[in-house]
Amino acid sequence: MKISKKNIFDKPLSGGDKQEIFEELIKTNDFFVERIYTNKAFEQPGKWYDQKKDEWVLLLQGKADLEFAENEIVQLNAGDYIFIPAHQKHRIIYSSVEPKCIWLAVFGDLK
Repeated sequence: MKISKKNIFDKPLSGGDKQEIFEELIKTNDFFVERIYTNKAFEQPGKWYDQKKDEWVLLLQGKADLEFAENEIVQLNAGDYIFIPAHQKHRIIYSSVEPKCIWLAVFGDLK
Protein backbone atom coordinates (compact mmCIF):
# COMPACT_ATOMS: atom_id res chain seq x y z
CA MET A 1 0.00 0.00 0.00
CA LYS A 2 1.34 3.41 -0.96
CA ILE A 3 0.84 6.09 1.68
CA SER A 4 -0.28 9.41 0.25
CA LYS A 5 -0.15 12.79 1.94
CA LYS A 6 -2.56 15.69 1.52
CA ASN A 7 -2.85 19.12 3.13
CA ILE A 8 -6.07 20.28 4.77
CA PHE A 9 -5.43 23.86 3.55
CA ASP A 10 -5.06 23.00 -0.16
CA LYS A 11 -7.70 24.36 -2.51
CA PRO A 12 -10.17 21.71 -3.69
CA LEU A 13 -9.35 20.08 -7.00
CA SER A 14 -12.96 20.29 -8.16
CA GLY A 15 -16.08 22.27 -7.33
CA GLY A 16 -15.56 25.36 -9.45
CA ASP A 17 -17.50 28.31 -8.13
CA LYS A 18 -19.92 26.43 -5.85
CA GLN A 19 -20.56 28.21 -2.56
CA GLU A 20 -19.51 25.15 -0.58
CA ILE A 21 -17.38 22.19 -1.62
CA PHE A 22 -17.66 19.02 0.47
CA GLU A 23 -14.83 16.47 0.51
CA GLU A 24 -15.24 13.23 2.41
CA LEU A 25 -11.97 12.43 4.16
CA ILE A 26 -12.85 9.35 6.23
CA LYS A 27 -15.95 7.15 6.34
CA THR A 28 -16.76 4.21 8.62
CA ASN A 29 -20.03 2.56 9.63
CA ASP A 30 -20.16 4.79 12.71
CA PHE A 31 -19.02 8.23 11.56
CA PHE A 32 -17.58 10.25 8.70
CA VAL A 33 -15.28 13.26 8.44
CA GLU A 34 -15.60 16.00 5.82
CA ARG A 35 -13.57 19.00 4.84
CA ILE A 36 -15.83 21.84 3.79
CA TYR A 37 -14.39 24.66 1.71
CA THR A 38 -16.52 27.81 1.59
CA ASN A 39 -15.85 29.44 -1.75
CA LYS A 40 -17.94 32.61 -1.36
CA ALA A 41 -19.46 34.71 1.37
CA PHE A 42 -23.21 34.08 1.40
CA GLU A 43 -26.51 34.04 3.17
CA GLN A 44 -29.03 31.24 2.91
CA PRO A 45 -32.42 32.88 3.51
CA GLY A 46 -35.04 30.21 4.13
CA LYS A 47 -32.60 27.30 3.72
CA TRP A 48 -31.67 25.33 6.83
CA TYR A 49 -29.37 22.39 7.38
CA ASP A 50 -31.34 19.68 9.21
CA GLN A 51 -28.92 16.79 9.48
CA LYS A 52 -29.75 13.25 10.57
CA LYS A 53 -26.43 12.89 12.42
CA ASP A 54 -24.76 14.88 15.18
CA GLU A 55 -22.07 17.23 13.89
CA TRP A 56 -18.88 18.44 15.54
CA VAL A 57 -17.39 21.20 13.40
CA LEU A 58 -14.08 23.06 13.65
CA LEU A 59 -13.41 26.25 11.68
CA LEU A 60 -9.78 25.88 10.61
CA GLN A 61 -9.52 29.12 8.62
CA GLY A 62 -11.61 32.25 8.17
CA LYS A 63 -14.57 33.72 10.04
CA ALA A 64 -18.20 32.68 9.90
CA ASP A 65 -21.56 33.32 11.53
CA LEU A 66 -24.02 30.46 12.05
CA GLU A 67 -27.68 31.10 12.73
CA PHE A 68 -29.80 28.56 14.55
CA ALA A 69 -33.57 28.17 14.14
CA GLU A 70 -34.15 29.78 17.56
CA ASN A 71 -32.60 33.02 16.16
CA GLU A 72 -29.34 32.44 18.04
CA ILE A 73 -26.25 33.54 16.12
CA VAL A 74 -22.83 32.05 16.86
CA GLN A 75 -19.75 33.87 15.54
CA LEU A 76 -16.81 31.61 14.78
CA ASN A 77 -13.16 32.48 14.24
CA ALA A 78 -10.34 30.18 13.14
CA GLY A 79 -9.83 27.57 15.83
CA ASP A 80 -13.40 27.70 17.19
CA TYR A 81 -15.50 24.55 17.23
CA ILE A 82 -19.07 23.66 18.17
CA PHE A 83 -21.25 20.59 18.62
CA ILE A 84 -24.55 20.60 16.71
CA PRO A 85 -27.02 17.86 17.72
CA ALA A 86 -28.88 15.95 15.02
CA HIS A 87 -31.90 17.86 13.62
CA GLN A 88 -30.72 21.17 15.12
CA LYS A 89 -31.63 23.49 12.25
CA HIS A 90 -28.83 25.89 11.34
CA ARG A 91 -27.38 27.82 8.42
CA ILE A 92 -24.39 29.93 7.48
CA ILE A 93 -25.31 33.59 7.24
CA TYR A 94 -21.77 34.93 6.79
CA SER A 95 -18.42 33.50 5.77
CA SER A 96 -15.24 35.42 5.07
CA VAL A 97 -13.96 35.68 1.51
CA GLU A 98 -10.32 36.29 2.47
CA PRO A 99 -9.31 34.07 3.96
CA LYS A 100 -11.84 31.57 2.66
CA CYS A 101 -13.42 29.34 5.30
CA ILE A 102 -12.13 25.82 5.70
CA TRP A 103 -14.08 23.57 8.05
CA LEU A 104 -13.44 20.11 9.45
CA ALA A 105 -16.69 18.33 10.31
CA VAL A 106 -17.28 15.00 12.04
CA PHE A 107 -20.73 13.42 11.67
CA GLY A 108 -22.16 10.46 13.57
CA ASP A 109 -23.80 9.44 16.82
CA LEU A 110 -21.47 11.62 18.89
CA LYS A 111 -23.36 11.99 22.18
